[in-house]
Amino acid sequence: MKFLASEIARVVGGTLVGPDVEVAGAAIDSRLVRPGQLFIPVVGDRDGHDFIPAARDAGAVATLTARPPVEGITSIVVADTAAAFTTLGAHARSKLGERVVGITGSVGKTSTKDLTAAALGRLHVVTASEKSFNNELGVPLTLVNAHDDTDVAVVEMGARGAGHIAWLCDIARPTIAVVTAVELVHAELMGDLDAIAAAKAELPGSLPSDGVAVLNAGNERVAAMAASTTARSILYGGEAGEVRAEAVELGPDLRARFRLLSPWGAADVHLGVRGLHHVDNALAAATVALLCDVPVDEVAAGLELSELSPWRMELRTAPSGARVLNDAYNAGPASMEAALRALAHLDARRHHAVLGPMAELGPEGPAQHRRIAALAAELGIEVTAVGTDDYGTPTVADPAAAVAALGVLGPDDAVLVKGSRVAGLERVAEALLAG
Repeated sequence: MKFLASEIARVVGGTLVGPDVEVAGAAIDSRLVRPGQLFIPVVGDRDGHDFIPAARDAGAVATLTARPPVEGITSIVVADTAAAFTTLGAHARSKLGERVVGITGSVGKTSTKDLTAAALGRLHVVTASEKSFNNELGVPLTLVNAHDDTDVAVVEMGARGAGHIAWLCDIARPTIAVVTAVELVHAELMGDLDAIAAAKAELPGSLPSDGVAVLNAGNERVAAMAASTTARSILYGGEAGEVRAEAVELGPDLRARFRLLSPWGAADVHLGVRGLHHVDNALAAATVALLCDVPVDEVAAGLELSELSPWRMELRTAPSGARVLNDAYNAGPASMEAALRALAHLDARRHHAVLGPMAELGPEGPAQHRRIAALAAELGIEVTAVGTDDYGTPTVADPAAAVAALGVLGPDDAVLVKGSRVAGLERVAEALLAG
Protein backbone atom coordinates (compact mmCIF):
# COMPACT_ATOMS: atom_id res chain seq x y z
CA MET A 1 0.00 0.00 0.00
CA LYS A 2 1.32 3.45 -0.91
CA PHE A 3 1.54 6.38 1.52
CA LEU A 4 3.18 9.77 1.54
CA ALA A 5 5.57 10.28 4.44
CA SER A 6 3.58 13.38 5.40
CA GLU A 7 0.41 11.27 5.54
CA ILE A 8 2.11 8.78 7.86
CA ALA A 9 3.39 11.57 10.09
CA ARG A 10 -0.07 13.07 10.33
CA VAL A 11 -1.74 9.74 11.11
CA VAL A 12 0.72 8.65 13.79
CA GLY A 13 1.25 12.08 15.29
CA GLY A 14 4.92 12.18 14.34
CA THR A 15 7.28 14.84 13.04
CA LEU A 16 8.45 14.61 9.44
CA VAL A 17 12.16 15.22 8.91
CA GLY A 18 13.40 15.15 5.33
CA PRO A 19 11.70 15.01 1.92
CA ASP A 20 8.04 14.05 1.66
CA VAL A 21 8.66 10.78 -0.16
CA GLU A 22 6.15 8.12 -1.22
CA VAL A 23 6.56 4.75 0.47
CA ALA A 24 5.20 1.41 -0.72
CA GLY A 25 4.67 -0.98 2.18
CA ALA A 26 6.83 -1.58 5.22
CA ALA A 27 9.42 -3.94 6.68
CA ILE A 28 10.43 -4.67 10.26
CA ASP A 29 13.62 -6.57 9.33
CA SER A 30 16.39 -4.62 7.60
CA ARG A 31 17.47 -7.82 5.82
CA LEU A 32 14.06 -8.07 4.13
CA VAL A 33 13.67 -4.45 3.05
CA ARG A 34 12.56 -3.87 -0.54
CA PRO A 35 13.33 -0.61 -2.35
CA GLY A 36 10.77 2.09 -1.61
CA GLN A 37 9.57 0.70 1.71
CA LEU A 38 9.11 2.25 5.14
CA PHE A 39 11.34 0.72 7.81
CA ILE A 40 9.92 0.05 11.27
CA PRO A 41 12.67 -0.26 13.92
CA VAL A 42 11.30 -2.64 16.54
CA VAL A 43 12.70 -2.42 20.05
CA GLY A 44 13.03 -5.89 21.59
CA ASP A 45 15.99 -8.10 22.43
CA ARG A 46 17.80 -5.96 19.87
CA ASP A 47 17.02 -2.34 19.11
CA GLY A 48 15.91 -1.96 15.51
CA HIS A 49 17.11 1.64 15.47
CA ASP A 50 20.63 0.24 15.14
CA PHE A 51 19.65 -1.15 11.74
CA ILE A 52 18.22 2.02 10.18
CA PRO A 53 21.42 2.62 8.16
CA ALA A 54 21.27 -0.97 6.85
CA ALA A 55 17.61 -0.51 5.92
CA ARG A 56 18.46 2.75 4.13
CA ASP A 57 21.24 1.04 2.22
CA ALA A 58 18.85 -1.77 1.24
CA GLY A 59 16.46 0.75 -0.32
CA ALA A 60 14.13 1.94 2.44
CA VAL A 61 13.16 5.56 1.69
CA ALA A 62 11.68 6.41 5.08
CA THR A 63 11.73 5.19 8.66
CA LEU A 64 9.87 5.61 11.90
CA THR A 65 12.25 6.52 14.69
CA ALA A 66 12.24 7.38 18.35
CA ARG A 67 15.87 8.52 18.08
CA PRO A 68 17.45 11.51 16.31
CA PRO A 69 17.07 11.13 12.53
CA VAL A 70 19.70 9.27 10.51
CA GLU A 71 21.23 11.06 7.55
CA GLY A 72 20.10 10.05 4.08
CA ILE A 73 16.63 8.74 4.88
CA THR A 74 13.35 10.54 5.52
CA SER A 75 12.42 10.13 9.19
CA ILE A 76 9.11 10.27 11.03
CA VAL A 77 9.97 10.95 14.64
CA VAL A 78 7.59 9.37 17.18
CA ALA A 79 7.65 8.55 20.87
CA ASP A 80 7.10 4.79 20.34
CA THR A 81 7.69 3.08 17.01
CA ALA A 82 5.56 -0.01 17.79
CA ALA A 83 2.59 2.11 18.88
CA ALA A 84 2.95 4.28 15.79
CA PHE A 85 3.04 1.20 13.57
CA THR A 86 -0.17 -0.08 15.17
CA THR A 87 -1.83 3.24 14.36
CA LEU A 88 -0.55 3.08 10.79
CA GLY A 89 -1.94 -0.45 10.46
CA ALA A 90 -5.38 0.75 11.50
CA HIS A 91 -5.10 3.57 8.97
CA ALA A 92 -4.19 1.09 6.24
CA ARG A 93 -7.27 -0.93 7.18
CA SER A 94 -9.42 2.14 6.54
CA LYS A 95 -8.20 2.12 2.93
CA LEU A 96 -9.39 -1.44 2.35
CA GLY A 97 -12.91 -2.45 1.44
CA GLU A 98 -15.53 -4.27 3.48
CA ARG A 99 -14.10 -7.75 3.04
CA VAL A 100 -11.49 -8.38 5.69
CA VAL A 101 -11.27 -11.96 6.95
CA GLY A 102 -9.88 -12.66 10.41
CA ILE A 103 -8.74 -16.23 11.17
CA THR A 104 -7.89 -17.69 14.55
CA GLY A 105 -7.90 -21.04 16.34
CA SER A 106 -5.65 -23.23 18.45
CA VAL A 107 -4.56 -25.20 15.38
CA GLY A 108 -4.95 -24.71 11.65
CA LYS A 109 -4.80 -20.90 11.52
CA THR A 110 -1.99 -20.59 9.03
CA SER A 111 -3.09 -23.50 6.86
CA THR A 112 -6.65 -22.17 6.74
CA LYS A 113 -5.28 -18.74 5.85
CA ASP A 114 -3.28 -20.25 2.98
CA LEU A 115 -6.26 -22.28 1.73
CA THR A 116 -8.58 -19.28 2.01
CA ALA A 117 -6.24 -17.10 -0.03
CA ALA A 118 -6.04 -19.82 -2.69
CA ALA A 119 -9.81 -20.21 -2.94
CA LEU A 120 -10.49 -16.46 -2.94
CA GLY A 121 -7.73 -15.85 -5.47
CA ARG A 122 -9.76 -17.48 -8.25
CA LEU A 123 -11.92 -14.35 -8.40
CA HIS A 124 -10.42 -11.68 -6.16
CA VAL A 125 -7.18 -9.76 -5.62
CA VAL A 126 -6.17 -11.10 -2.22
CA THR A 127 -3.73 -9.91 0.42
CA ALA A 128 -2.95 -12.49 3.10
CA SER A 129 -0.65 -12.66 6.11
CA GLU A 130 2.81 -13.99 5.29
CA LYS A 131 3.84 -17.24 6.98
CA SER A 132 2.50 -17.02 10.56
CA PHE A 133 2.70 -13.24 10.95
CA ASN A 134 -0.25 -13.05 13.33
CA ASN A 135 0.74 -10.90 16.30
CA GLU A 136 0.90 -7.20 17.23
CA LEU A 137 3.52 -6.66 14.51
CA GLY A 138 2.31 -9.19 11.95
CA VAL A 139 -1.24 -7.88 11.71
CA PRO A 140 -0.35 -4.22 10.95
CA LEU A 141 2.41 -5.48 8.63
CA THR A 142 -0.18 -7.44 6.63
CA LEU A 143 -2.45 -4.42 6.36
CA VAL A 144 0.27 -1.90 5.48
CA ASN A 145 1.64 -4.27 2.83
CA ALA A 146 -1.76 -4.90 1.23
CA HIS A 147 -1.97 -4.38 -2.51
CA ASP A 148 -3.64 -1.08 -3.40
CA ASP A 149 -6.22 -3.01 -5.45
CA THR A 150 -6.96 -5.62 -2.76
CA ASP A 151 -10.51 -7.00 -2.90
CA VAL A 152 -10.21 -9.24 0.16
CA ALA A 153 -7.66 -9.18 2.96
CA VAL A 154 -7.05 -12.38 4.94
CA VAL A 155 -5.52 -11.70 8.35
CA GLU A 156 -4.31 -14.43 10.68
CA MET A 157 -4.66 -13.62 14.39
CA GLY A 158 -2.84 -15.35 17.23
CA ALA A 159 -3.30 -14.98 20.96
CA ARG A 160 -1.12 -15.35 24.03
CA GLY A 161 -3.88 -14.48 26.47
CA ALA A 162 -7.19 -12.77 27.07
CA GLY A 163 -7.71 -9.51 25.20
CA HIS A 164 -5.03 -10.10 22.54
CA ILE A 165 -7.39 -10.97 19.71
CA ALA A 166 -9.79 -8.18 20.65
CA TRP A 167 -6.86 -5.76 20.39
CA LEU A 168 -5.89 -7.12 16.96
CA CYS A 169 -9.51 -6.77 15.86
CA ASP A 170 -9.44 -3.10 16.80
CA ILE A 171 -6.69 -2.75 14.20
CA ALA A 172 -7.98 -5.04 11.43
CA ARG A 173 -11.74 -4.62 11.95
CA PRO A 174 -12.69 -7.96 10.31
CA THR A 175 -16.10 -8.44 8.70
CA ILE A 176 -15.75 -12.22 8.36
CA ALA A 177 -14.38 -14.27 11.25
CA VAL A 178 -13.11 -17.86 11.04
CA VAL A 179 -12.43 -19.95 14.15
CA THR A 180 -10.85 -23.32 13.38
CA ALA A 181 -10.54 -25.10 16.71
CA VAL A 182 -10.13 -24.85 20.46
CA GLU A 183 -7.44 -27.28 21.60
CA LEU A 184 -4.86 -27.53 24.37
CA VAL A 185 -2.23 -25.20 22.91
CA HIS A 186 -0.36 -22.44 24.83
CA ALA A 187 -2.27 -23.59 27.93
CA GLU A 188 0.68 -22.58 30.09
CA LEU A 189 -0.02 -18.97 29.09
CA MET A 190 -3.73 -19.01 28.28
CA GLY A 191 -5.22 -21.41 30.83
CA ASP A 192 -7.65 -24.28 30.38
CA LEU A 193 -9.83 -25.03 27.36
CA ASP A 194 -12.60 -22.71 28.53
CA ALA A 195 -10.12 -19.83 28.88
CA ILE A 196 -8.70 -20.60 25.43
CA ALA A 197 -12.22 -20.64 23.99
CA ALA A 198 -13.01 -17.28 25.58
CA ALA A 199 -9.87 -15.76 24.03
CA LYS A 200 -10.68 -17.12 20.57
CA ALA A 201 -14.31 -15.99 20.86
CA GLU A 202 -13.07 -12.40 20.88
CA LEU A 203 -12.82 -12.65 17.08
CA PRO A 204 -16.48 -13.41 16.29
CA GLY A 205 -17.41 -11.13 19.17
CA SER A 206 -15.73 -8.23 17.38
CA LEU A 207 -17.79 -8.54 14.20
CA PRO A 208 -20.29 -5.89 13.11
CA SER A 209 -23.90 -7.04 13.05
CA ASP A 210 -23.77 -7.44 9.27
CA GLY A 211 -20.63 -9.62 9.44
CA VAL A 212 -20.39 -13.41 9.27
CA ALA A 213 -18.81 -15.84 11.73
CA VAL A 214 -17.54 -19.06 10.10
CA LEU A 215 -17.38 -21.67 12.86
CA ASN A 216 -16.27 -25.30 13.05
CA ALA A 217 -19.31 -27.46 13.74
CA GLY A 218 -17.05 -30.36 14.71
CA ASN A 219 -15.53 -28.50 17.66
CA GLU A 220 -18.06 -28.00 20.45
CA ARG A 221 -16.48 -24.90 21.93
CA VAL A 222 -16.12 -23.27 18.52
CA ALA A 223 -19.69 -24.01 17.47
CA ALA A 224 -20.89 -22.44 20.72
CA MET A 225 -19.27 -19.13 19.71
CA ALA A 226 -22.36 -18.36 17.65
CA ALA A 227 -23.75 -17.03 20.92
CA SER A 228 -20.82 -14.60 21.28
CA THR A 229 -21.70 -12.48 18.26
CA THR A 230 -24.61 -10.48 16.88
CA ALA A 231 -23.42 -11.38 13.37
CA ARG A 232 -24.76 -14.22 11.28
CA SER A 233 -23.06 -17.57 11.90
CA ILE A 234 -22.45 -20.34 9.41
CA LEU A 235 -21.11 -23.73 10.50
CA TYR A 236 -18.73 -25.91 8.52
CA GLY A 237 -17.52 -29.47 8.97
CA GLY A 238 -18.92 -32.40 10.89
CA GLU A 239 -22.44 -33.63 10.23
CA ALA A 240 -24.10 -30.36 11.25
CA GLY A 241 -22.12 -28.05 9.00
CA GLU A 242 -23.89 -26.15 6.27
CA VAL A 243 -20.63 -26.54 4.34
CA ARG A 244 -19.35 -30.08 4.71
CA ALA A 245 -17.51 -32.94 3.04
CA GLU A 246 -18.70 -36.39 2.07
CA ALA A 247 -17.00 -39.39 0.47
CA VAL A 248 -13.63 -38.35 1.91
CA GLU A 249 -10.64 -40.39 0.71
CA LEU A 250 -6.94 -39.97 1.41
CA GLY A 251 -4.60 -40.76 -1.47
CA PRO A 252 -1.17 -42.42 -1.22
CA ASP A 253 0.39 -38.94 -1.49
CA LEU A 254 -1.71 -37.80 1.53
CA ARG A 255 -3.86 -35.51 -0.61
CA ALA A 256 -7.55 -35.81 0.24
CA ARG A 257 -10.45 -36.07 -2.20
CA PHE A 258 -14.02 -35.29 -1.18
CA ARG A 259 -17.38 -34.00 -2.32
CA LEU A 260 -17.94 -30.43 -1.16
CA LEU A 261 -21.57 -29.75 -0.22
CA SER A 262 -22.82 -26.24 0.46
CA PRO A 263 -25.85 -23.95 0.13
CA TRP A 264 -24.07 -22.51 -2.93
CA GLY A 265 -23.80 -25.88 -4.70
CA ALA A 266 -21.54 -28.92 -4.74
CA ALA A 267 -18.20 -29.80 -6.33
CA ASP A 268 -15.54 -32.49 -6.24
CA VAL A 269 -12.35 -31.36 -4.52
CA HIS A 270 -8.82 -32.78 -4.71
CA LEU A 271 -6.77 -30.84 -2.19
CA GLY A 272 -3.35 -29.57 -3.16
CA VAL A 273 -2.18 -29.87 0.45
CA ARG A 274 -1.53 -33.03 2.45
CA GLY A 275 -3.27 -34.52 5.45
CA LEU A 276 -6.80 -35.59 6.29
CA HIS A 277 -6.95 -32.89 8.96
CA HIS A 278 -6.83 -30.23 6.23
CA VAL A 279 -10.29 -31.22 4.98
CA ASP A 280 -11.90 -29.13 7.72
CA ASN A 281 -9.49 -26.27 7.03
CA ALA A 282 -10.45 -26.46 3.36
CA LEU A 283 -14.14 -26.35 4.29
CA ALA A 284 -13.54 -23.16 6.28
CA ALA A 285 -11.70 -21.66 3.32
CA ALA A 286 -14.44 -22.74 0.94
CA THR A 287 -17.08 -21.13 3.15
CA VAL A 288 -15.27 -17.79 3.10
CA ALA A 289 -14.79 -17.90 -0.66
CA LEU A 290 -18.42 -18.81 -1.26
CA LEU A 291 -19.52 -15.94 0.99
CA CYS A 292 -17.35 -13.70 -1.21
CA ASP A 293 -19.14 -14.81 -4.38
CA VAL A 294 -16.55 -17.24 -5.73
CA PRO A 295 -18.42 -19.95 -7.72
CA VAL A 296 -18.20 -23.40 -6.16
CA ASP A 297 -16.30 -24.89 -9.12
CA GLU A 298 -13.72 -22.11 -8.86
CA VAL A 299 -13.42 -22.74 -5.12
CA ALA A 300 -12.61 -26.38 -5.87
CA ALA A 301 -10.02 -25.32 -8.46
CA GLY A 302 -8.37 -22.94 -6.01
CA LEU A 303 -8.17 -25.58 -3.30
CA GLU A 304 -6.55 -28.02 -5.71
CA LEU A 305 -3.81 -25.49 -6.51
CA SER A 306 -3.29 -24.46 -2.88
CA GLU A 307 0.08 -24.55 -1.13
CA LEU A 308 0.90 -24.20 2.56
CA SER A 309 3.44 -21.99 4.29
CA PRO A 310 6.88 -23.64 4.85
CA TRP A 311 7.41 -26.70 7.05
CA ARG A 312 3.77 -27.78 7.05
CA MET A 313 3.10 -31.30 5.76
CA GLU A 314 5.83 -31.06 3.12
CA LEU A 315 6.34 -34.53 1.65
CA ARG A 316 9.57 -35.15 -0.27
CA THR A 317 11.80 -38.07 -1.14
CA ALA A 318 15.37 -38.03 0.17
CA PRO A 319 18.35 -39.17 -1.94
CA SER A 320 18.27 -42.35 0.14
CA GLY A 321 14.77 -43.08 -1.16
CA ALA A 322 13.17 -42.44 2.24
CA ARG A 323 10.08 -40.27 2.30
CA VAL A 324 10.30 -37.29 4.63
CA LEU A 325 7.18 -35.61 5.99
CA ASN A 326 8.31 -32.21 7.27
CA ASP A 327 5.69 -30.74 9.61
CA ALA A 328 8.28 -29.08 11.81
CA TYR A 329 6.83 -25.59 12.12
CA ASN A 330 5.01 -26.21 15.40
CA ALA A 331 3.23 -28.86 17.43
CA GLY A 332 0.37 -29.42 19.86
CA PRO A 333 -1.53 -32.58 20.77
CA ALA A 334 -4.16 -32.27 18.04
CA SER A 335 -1.74 -31.48 15.21
CA MET A 336 0.72 -34.12 16.45
CA GLU A 337 -1.98 -36.80 16.34
CA ALA A 338 -3.02 -35.74 12.83
CA ALA A 339 0.58 -35.84 11.60
CA LEU A 340 1.22 -39.29 13.09
CA ARG A 341 -1.89 -40.67 11.42
CA ALA A 342 -0.76 -39.17 8.12
CA LEU A 343 2.67 -40.78 8.52
CA ALA A 344 1.08 -44.16 9.20
CA HIS A 345 -0.90 -43.83 5.95
CA LEU A 346 2.29 -43.62 3.87
CA ASP A 347 3.24 -46.84 2.08
CA ALA A 348 6.42 -47.88 3.89
CA ARG A 349 7.69 -50.88 5.81
CA ARG A 350 9.14 -48.75 8.58
CA HIS A 351 7.67 -45.54 9.98
CA HIS A 352 9.81 -43.21 12.10
CA ALA A 353 8.83 -40.04 13.95
CA VAL A 354 11.38 -37.51 15.15
CA LEU A 355 9.41 -35.57 17.73
CA GLY A 356 10.35 -32.46 19.65
CA PRO A 357 8.55 -31.17 22.73
CA MET A 358 5.00 -29.85 22.56
CA ALA A 359 5.68 -26.62 24.42
CA GLU A 360 3.51 -24.52 26.72
CA LEU A 361 0.98 -27.22 27.64
CA GLY A 362 1.20 -26.51 31.36
CA PRO A 363 0.44 -29.27 33.88
CA GLU A 364 -1.14 -31.41 31.15
CA GLY A 365 2.13 -31.53 29.22
CA PRO A 366 3.62 -34.83 30.45
CA ALA A 367 0.33 -36.71 30.08
CA GLN A 368 -0.21 -35.36 26.57
CA HIS A 369 3.30 -36.41 25.52
CA ARG A 370 2.69 -39.94 26.87
CA ARG A 371 -0.63 -40.09 25.00
CA ILE A 372 1.12 -39.20 21.75
CA ALA A 373 3.80 -41.84 22.41
CA ALA A 374 1.09 -44.43 23.02
CA LEU A 375 -0.62 -43.49 19.75
CA ALA A 376 2.67 -43.82 17.88
CA ALA A 377 3.17 -47.29 19.34
CA GLU A 378 -0.38 -48.25 18.38
CA LEU A 379 0.30 -47.12 14.81
CA GLY A 380 3.60 -49.00 14.63
CA ILE A 381 5.72 -45.85 14.54
CA GLU A 382 9.19 -45.77 16.10
CA VAL A 383 9.72 -42.49 17.98
CA THR A 384 12.97 -40.62 18.50
CA ALA A 385 12.42 -37.76 20.93
CA VAL A 386 14.55 -34.62 20.76
CA GLY A 387 15.15 -32.48 23.83
CA THR A 388 12.49 -34.04 26.07
CA ASP A 389 11.98 -37.27 27.97
CA ASP A 390 8.23 -36.70 28.38
CA TYR A 391 7.44 -39.18 25.60
CA GLY A 392 9.09 -41.96 27.61
CA THR A 393 11.01 -43.06 24.52
CA PRO A 394 14.68 -42.91 23.49
CA THR A 395 15.79 -39.28 23.69
CA VAL A 396 18.58 -37.37 21.97
CA ALA A 397 19.86 -33.90 22.71
CA ASP A 398 19.61 -32.09 19.38
CA PRO A 399 18.65 -32.35 15.69
CA ALA A 400 22.10 -33.61 14.63
CA ALA A 401 21.88 -36.45 17.14
CA ALA A 402 18.39 -37.27 15.86
CA VAL A 403 19.68 -37.70 12.32
CA ALA A 404 22.41 -40.00 13.60
CA ALA A 405 19.92 -42.01 15.66
CA LEU A 406 17.81 -42.74 12.60
CA GLY A 407 20.71 -44.58 11.05
CA VAL A 408 20.72 -45.73 7.46
CA LEU A 409 17.40 -45.10 5.72
CA GLY A 410 16.13 -46.32 2.38
CA PRO A 411 13.05 -46.60 0.17
CA ASP A 412 11.27 -48.71 2.78
CA ASP A 413 11.34 -45.85 5.33
CA ALA A 414 9.06 -42.91 6.00
CA VAL A 415 10.01 -40.24 8.55
CA LEU A 416 7.86 -37.57 10.21
CA VAL A 417 9.65 -34.53 11.65
CA LYS A 418 7.54 -32.47 14.06
CA GLY A 419 7.89 -30.41 17.21
CA SER A 420 7.35 -26.98 18.70
CA ARG A 421 9.44 -24.15 17.27
CA VAL A 422 11.89 -24.29 20.19
CA ALA A 423 13.17 -27.64 18.88
CA GLY A 424 14.23 -26.34 15.43
CA LEU A 425 13.52 -29.74 13.90
CA GLU A 426 13.41 -28.40 10.36
CA ARG A 427 17.16 -29.03 10.52
CA VAL A 428 16.47 -32.76 10.72
CA ALA A 429 14.36 -32.66 7.57
CA GLU A 430 16.97 -30.54 5.81
CA ALA A 431 19.73 -32.97 6.71
CA LEU A 432 17.74 -36.01 5.55
CA LEU A 433 16.80 -34.37 2.26
CA ALA A 434 20.35 -33.23 1.64
CA GLY A 435 21.53 -36.81 1.83
